[in-house]
Amino acid sequence: MVSQLYYLLRSRADGSYLVARPHGGSPNQPLPTGFLLVFTADYDALSYLNAHAPELSDKFAIETITTSSLKPLISRWDFQGLGMVNDPRLPQVEFFNRS
Repeated sequence: MVSQLYYLLRSRADGSYLVARPHGGSPNQPLPTGFLLVFTADYDALSYLNAHAPELSDKFAIETITTSSLKPLISRWDFQGLGMVNDPRLPQVEFFNRS
């Protein structure tokens, strides 16, 4: 059985994942946990970093994850959902809520 692989960017410093956080909300409320950014290829993850934060590219590592491991990871870290990066250069991201 072949499983789809996805690629995540994870901080080498503290182990946190690269996430997208929505704008808005009240300044009195804590920041939302955000949407886990997911890439379909390792080179897309690298392109995203190089295009939008080249000074941080050496601060992140690429982590591979299977489809079956995504949902437990999103639950464990309490993310709002995931952001599937379709075009890392623009960026074009499709967001999916956890529910």
